[in-house]
Amino acid sequence: MAADLLLTAIRQHLDLYPTHKVILEPITSGASGRTLARLKPEGHPTFIGLHYTDERADNAFFLPIAAFLKSAKLNVPLVIYDNPGKGLALVEDLGEQDLLSLKDEPYEVREPYYRSVFAQLDKLAFTKVPKDLEMMPPFTAETYEWEQNYFIDHFVGDYLGRDGDDLRASEELKSLSARLGKSHRHLVHRDLQSQNIILSEGKAYLIDFQGMRWGHQEYDLASFLYDPYMDHSAEDRDRMLDLWEDITEERPIPQLLRDCAIQRLMQALGAYGNIVENYHNDWYRTHIPVAVRLLKEVIADSEFEDVLGPFLDV
Repeated sequence: MAADLLLTAIRQHLDLYPTHKVILEPITSGASGRTLARLKPEGHPTFIGLHYTDERADNAFFLPIAAFLKSAKLNVPLVIYDNPGKGLALVEDLGEQDLLSLKDEPYEVREPYYRSVFAQLDKLAFTKVPKDLEMMPPFTAETYEWEQNYFIDHFVGDYLGRDGDDLRASEELKSLSARLGKSHRHLVHRDLQSQNIILSEGKAYLIDFQGMRWGHQEYDLASFLYDPYMDHSAEDRDRMLDLWEDITEERPIPQLLRDCAIQRLMQALGAYGNIVENYHNDWYRTHIPVAVRLLKEVIADSEFEDVLGPFLDV
C-alpha cells in the first residue's frame, strides 16, 4: 500500500504517465516506524520517498520541522513534495553514505565530518524557533523517567527476563531524571546517532529529526559520543571533545555529560530490547553488548554502579 502511494506521488509530482518506469528500492535501516524508499524514475534524478502514519506522534512533525531547519540554513535534505493528508513526502536524495559507513576508517578521515556535525549541533541549539512551530513536548523530569521505564520494561524485562521493580524505586534514577528535568533551554535533535547523519559533498546532513524538542544540548552530544553503532574509543571521544571545544569555545560540564550519557544509553538499550524481542529484528542484538559496555564505563565509580551494574552482566 505505501509503495503504491509513493509511486503515485512521484508520477504526479513529475507529471509522468502511469506506465513510466520507476524503480523503488526499500530503505530498511533504522526503526522509526515509517516507510522509506529510494525512488528512481527513468530519466530523472532520484528521490527519497517517505510514507508515515499517526502511529507515532512525532511523525506528524517531520514536515514542519524540515521546513524550519531548511529556512534556518541547517544541513538537512530539501522536501520537494508533500501531501500531509496522505502522509507522503518526496525528499532530496543526498546519497547512501551515512556516518556509520566510516566506522572502520582512521580518525583523521572521520574528523572533518565530526566537525561538520558539531557545527550543525551548535547552530541548532541556539536557532530561534517560530512561535507556531509544532514539535514534540520538551524534555522534562517525566520524559526522562519515561525513558528509564522504557529501559526497565524492554531491556531488563523483555530482553533479560528479569524483574525491574527495584530499579523503578531507585532514588538514584529519580534524582537523575529530576536533575536533567530542571532545564530544557536548547533545541535538540533527540536521536543524534551515526545512521541519522548523511555525508554529502564533504558535509554532514541531519535526517530523522522529527523528534526534535527542547532539552539539553549535552543529550545530543552524549548520543553522538557514546553511539553504540560507532563504538568510539575513549581516545577518540577525548579528541572529539577537544574538537567540540574548538568549535563552541566551551567544554561540557562533566557531570551533566555523564548524566546525559547514562540516560541516553538506557534509552538505547530499551529500544534495542524492544526491537529485538517484540519486533524480531536481530540486527540490533549485535549492538547490545557494545551499549552495555559503554554504560558500564560511564557509571564506573559513581552512585549508579551498584544500581545499574547488576543488570549489565550480559
